[in-house]
Amino acid sequence: MALPIGHLLVQMGALTEQQRVFILQEQEVTGRPFGELAEQMFGLPQKSIEDAWAQQYAATTRWVDPALELVDPAALALVSRRQAWQFRVLPMRYDGGELMVCTTRNHLVRALNFCTRHVPATCYFVLAEPEALGESLMRHFPIDGMNREMVRELGFGPVGGEVAA
Repeated sequence: MALPIGHLLVQMGALTEQQRVFILQEQEVTGRPFGELAEQMFGLPQKSIEDAWAQQYAATTRWVDPALELVDPAALALVSRRQAWQFRVLPMRYDGGELMVCTTRNHLVRALNFCTRHVPATCYFVLAEPEALGESLMRHFPIDGMNREMVRELGFGPVGGEVAA
């Protein structure tokens, strides 16, 4: 079972235990999300909250080898080659009305933000090791100069820039 986000933020050194308790007390009164309150009450950077969320999500979601998973061409068609590499996403297939999208733990926040804004489906994420995702991106979304090692990088890489529509 994943730790609550407040515990993760304390473990990461982003909050003290006393700050976590203050946020929980405020959360009981207001019902607002923990991360939002941490930002407002203690100036916690959004990046810290996103990192804790990604750690929490990674502990609860399924890890896959995308090479062994069924990949539907209709799912692949939802993103361009450039978008797949830029956001390190591999739309795999529909599963119970939701689109299964593979990414890495380090790219989870970017993948979520991209899919929420640009993929016309409700998505859920499974995670893969960077090299495994890179191999699948090379197979399904080939671009000259892109290779599996580039999935380890957190930046845009050579296909950078703004999201292609």
